[in-house]
Amino acid sequence: QLQAFGGGSVQSGGSLRLSCTASGFTLDYYSVGWFRRVPGKDREGVSCISAADDSTQYVDFAKGRFTISRDNFKNAVVLQMNDLKPEDTAVYYCAARTRDRTVFTCRDHDYDYWGQGTLVTVSS
Repeated sequence: QLQAFGGGSVQSGGSLRLSCTASGFTLDYYSVGWFRRVPGKDREGVSCISAADDSTQYVDFAKGRFTISRDNFKNAVVLQMNDLKPEDTAVYYCAARTRDRTVFTCRDHDYDYWGQGTLVTVSS
């Protein structure tokens, strides 16, 4: 089971730290991604970390503001989000890719194990 938490309400320019924890399996073994669904839009990728070597991918809007990392002691993947903007308001989801560890992508349809979302609201 995957669980995402850490969402909340912040003002523009603020920060939040999202965590994705796993129970029943070791998250470090898999690629893990953060995705979001902005109201009225399709789900989109935010950032992903690979199974093989912890290499990372960020979509353009996340570069320089968001950082993805593993906390293996807590069996978690963390998304540190700084300088949040109102357009970052969304439900954020974490997901694991449990098949083919040799392939690293950050496309949501390549991830097959999903947690529930956590809502992030950024006010201006």
